[in-house]
Amino acid sequence: MTITHKAAREEAIKIVSQMTFAEKISQIDFDASAIERLNIPHYNYWNEGLHGVARAGVATVFPQAIGLAATFDTELVKHIAEVISIEGLAKYNAYTKHGDRDIYKGLTFWSPNINLFRDPRWGRGQETYGEDPFLTAQIGVAFIKGLQGEGKYLRLAACAKHFAVHSGPEADRHYFDAVVNPKDLNEFYLPQFKAAIEEADVESFMGAYNAINGQPACVNEELIAKTLLGKWGFEGHVVSDYAALEDVHENHHYTQTAAETMALAMKIGTNLCAGKISDALFEAVGKGLVTETEITASVVKLYTTHVRLGMFAEDNDYDTIPYEVNASAEHEMLSLKAAEKSMVLLKNDNFLPLSQSEIKSVAVIGPTARNIGALEGNYAGTANHYETFVSGIQQALSNQARVTYALGCHLYADHAESSLSRANERESEAIIAAEHADIAVLCVGLDSTIEGEQGDAGNVYGSGDKPSLSLPGQQKRLIEKVLETGKPVILVLTSGSALSLEGLEKHTGVKAIIQAWYSGAHGGTALANILLGKVSPSGKLPVTFCKDTQGLPDFSDYSMAERTYQNTQLEVLYPFGYGLTYGHAEIKTLQLDDLTLSVIAENKGDYDIEEVIQVYVKINSEFAPKNHKLIAFKRIALPKNETVTVKIELKPDTFKVVNAKGDWVVDGSIAKLLIDFGQPHAETLVEEVSLNQIF
Repeated sequence: MTITHKAAREEAIKIVSQMTFAEKISQIDFDASAIERLNIPHYNYWNEGLHGVARAGVATVFPQAIGLAATFDTELVKHIAEVISIEGLAKYNAYTKHGDRDIYKGLTFWSPNINLFRDPRWGRGQETYGEDPFLTAQIGVAFIKGLQGEGKYLRLAACAKHFAVHSGPEADRHYFDAVVNPKDLNEFYLPQFKAAIEEADVESFMGAYNAINGQPACVNEELIAKTLLGKWGFEGHVVSDYAALEDVHENHHYTQTAAETMALAMKIGTNLCAGKISDALFEAVGKGLVTETEITASVVKLYTTHVRLGMFAEDNDYDTIPYEVNASAEHEMLSLKAAEKSMVLLKNDNFLPLSQSEIKSVAVIGPTARNIGALEGNYAGTANHYETFVSGIQQALSNQARVTYALGCHLYADHAESSLSRANERESEAIIAAEHADIAVLCVGLDSTIEGEQGDAGNVYGSGDKPSLSLPGQQKRLIEKVLETGKPVILVLTSGSALSLEGLEKHTGVKAIIQAWYSGAHGGTALANILLGKVSPSGKLPVTFCKDTQGLPDFSDYSMAERTYQNTQLEVLYPFGYGLTYGHAEIKTLQLDDLTLSVIAENKGDYDIEEVIQVYVKINSEFAPKNHKLIAFKRIALPKNETVTVKIELKPDTFKVVNAKGDWVVDGSIAKLLIDFGQPHAETLVEEVSLNQIF
């Protein structure tokens, strides 16, 4: 069992009591100074591990977070996080032997991002686990548990970010005020953060840039002091997003000076300044805005984390993890497995899997076909080797088919390579390649230069958000030109968010569509394995794919009244939870006994598959979502021509609703359970249960 906060706090108090006033303030900075007389080395808190150890050299690069969510597989996600923690420790051990304690080399990882992906235009949505609070909570809890481990000491300290009402617009984040009502706050924006504490004992929280209901997130009394520290009893430490405390006075104008901001942070409960204004605490104390006792309390919280990490211990087994585990063959195989499970088959006109013996030539075309950025996503590490879609297919078919590559067009510009040429100068090459092939695999979409965090995405759209859901630049034209050749087309979409195909999905020449996300270093191999039937696709959409932005609420509107599959009334392109396989699976019967759901599932197809049983509930309450909500899911293996019985435990609290005051209450009389491999439809099995039987 991991050392408790109470026990670690006692040790932390002893350490901090030896520090001078100035030394304590030096520890409030995320780039904390060494205290040589106490044998305390310099320590930088900032590290990243969203889908692999990031920005610190070679590491195993897993699919981006949104792809991990598409697996609907908590055990897999936990295993991936365990690998990330082991590689993080291996790097830390090697770096510290060289006295290198710089940024991206510590044990405090600012991951996962468990914000709600409420609007498909948000560039950072790729970092999240999608639009559903329950799915986000379950995947997030698994990831945090995997990072932190269950030993005597934490393997790594995970961080739940960005607390709490934060999901764009990126361009406005430093001064934006997200206005949210109590119902939406507690129903959609907070549950995953609460679960991170109650179910995973997450060690830290990160505040957001924006304000919430008039108060900047990092000094938000309602969220941090009253909810996080008060109502929820969070015992870890709170860190600001980078320079978010500067925003409090410089952009939100909530305070007048850095001294006022830092004093307020200490009083509200933000303990660590990720920024450059922690020294303003000297002025703040001098003016009586904050006391040394209040500063000391923050330092104790920070050092409680150090103690829980075993940073002062002589019996920490993690100190012996060797560098050689980093990007090991075993870890790379896990990345491949995750990529295979994350890809979502959106369309299949009985075309996939391909018959390997009948394929003589394949044209792999498009701006993401050989694009490493379309594998990585943002906040990525550096892989030892990348398998692009081109190389993955070439290797898979090396013995019997000719595989050619054509760029076709730039990712978003009119010129692929040179402005001296005419626009679309690589288009003819793509058409020729398709004409001389049996099949065209068209790889289109986005990469992390287009969508991402403000400042990270350096594309024509500037902030990192998307102005629309359309394919950028000349990509739609490229698809149309290739379709004109009459050759069958497989569309492979790379993105961290929903895309609109503007009717191309209905074209008879488009035989199959695969949403590949940012699939990690082995995305090309995973795609080839799916195309050739070595594995069946099994991912499910963790976000709704809208037809376009028409009908969506304004991006800056944080009301959930018309958002996500729970409340939208729009006709969508592909719904949340959707994903095809190569099997023919059915849920035959179900039985509910004291909140234990027994499901019999059958695969009548010719392929071994994995499926995801999804359980939704619709309650006859005025406070329930307009449609239904996910309350349980389970990924299962379904061998061909076999039947499997699965038990799923339902939690009573998932049958509650949130009233207008923001309270979770029992309301209504009947809960209608809807069980399927996706969202409910006409043939979905239904089980009604009285709420009186549950509560």
